[in-house]
Amino acid sequence: MNTESLTGWLESMGVPPQVVSLGAEADDAWCLLRTDSEGQQVWDVFWREQGNRYDWARFTSEQVACFYLFGRLTWTQALRGAVGQLDTGSTPPKGFRMPDASGS
Repeated sequence: MNTESLTGWLESMGVPPQVVSLGAEADDAWCLLRTDSEGQQVWDVFWREQGNRYDWARFTSEQVACFYLFGRLTWTQALRGAVGQLDTGSTPPKGFRMPDASGS
């Protein structure tokens, strides 16, 4: 999973698009940002509200950051009772690329 495919996965789980912001900070949304820290690319995941960051987590792997955010938001959906049976016709969702035989 990467930032590009994350939107489709969240959509397939019924997560409202207005509560997620990928690549930019937005109030009242979960944000996933790629930044530089000491010359290394990192991915920050946090809830932003009134200009402040809450539940901030930092990852050195885009894939781990995406799975973290996906897990948090789908767990919330499960607690709300909003997760139903997946539409297998659209799974995997748009933006997801299956690896080729070489594993890339």
